[in-house]
Amino acid sequence: MTPRRPLGNTGLAIAPLVLGGHVFGWTVDEATSWAILDRFVDEGFNLIDTADIYGRFWMGVPGLSESIIGRWLKRSGRRSSVLLATKVGGIMGPAQSGLSAQHILASVEGSLQRLGVEQIDLYQSHLDDTAIPLEETLTAYAALLRAGKIRAIGTSNITPPRLASALQLSSKEQLPRYQTLQPKYNLCERTEFEGSLAALCQQEQLGVICYGSLASGFLTGKYCADATLAPSKRSPEVEKFLNPRGFRIIAALLDLAERYEATPAQIALAWLLTRPGLTAPITSATSVEQLISLLAATRLNLDPAALAQLENASAP
Repeated sequence: MTPRRPLGNTGLAIAPLVLGGHVFGWTVDEATSWAILDRFVDEGFNLIDTADIYGRFWMGVPGLSESIIGRWLKRSGRRSSVLLATKVGGIMGPAQSGLSAQHILASVEGSLQRLGVEQIDLYQSHLDDTAIPLEETLTAYAALLRAGKIRAIGTSNITPPRLASALQLSSKEQLPRYQTLQPKYNLCERTEFEGSLAALCQQEQLGVICYGSLASGFLTGKYCADATLAPSKRSPEVEKFLNPRGFRIIAALLDLAERYEATPAQIALAWLLTRPGLTAPITSATSVEQLISLLAATRLNLDPAALAQLENASAP
């Protein structure tokens, strides 16, 4: 079995790579999504991350990713083999967003229905909502925990002061506690997580699963200094990395990929697996073949020289 890591104090144990479901129904059709999910579980991995808004912006179908996962679960009968993480708070429609108690309590029912399950393993605040008191949000989560509709809560896209305030409030008022964080983190984008946020997570023993692990595909090495950026759905996200620092990172990845007989993406993910306080990176795949390649990153052990090379190339 693929080794498991404790996800903070959630009581959940996860394999060292999380499957991101944001591509399901967007850049990956349903049949391919199911094949990817099957192979992910076959290979011994278990945490699937999605959100209620995945499918809305590109396909105009809120909940599309959750629905595809739900239909796969019904077909495969593999609910006991996986942990499900989803999110609430993004814009689902007019007056349907944020972290009010009303929106959370309504949204969880939609997620449960689309996923076809009675309980969500990890329910996450997708975006911080400073317009709603933290106490209201955490009290809503308390009701869901008592009802057995969710097992643990986490948060994403939040500043260190706001996360600290939420944790302090949980202790003071005996409210449910955020047990996980989902920040954006990769070789190109290090400053959001490293520093005070990472220190707080380690101090408070939060599990951390990061998104954007391959910098919107830039860290796969398919962009080089003299390349013209081809039009794609992700071009604006990649353009910001097309600079001397970005190309230094790519050069280091290509060098190490040759040395380790690996791919640049595998090296980038293997680096994340060495980072203090990080439980596992989230990554997505558009084919079974790509998934198998990405999962192989969990078997790479980068030596100190390789880590130093990446540190020098990617220093913020």
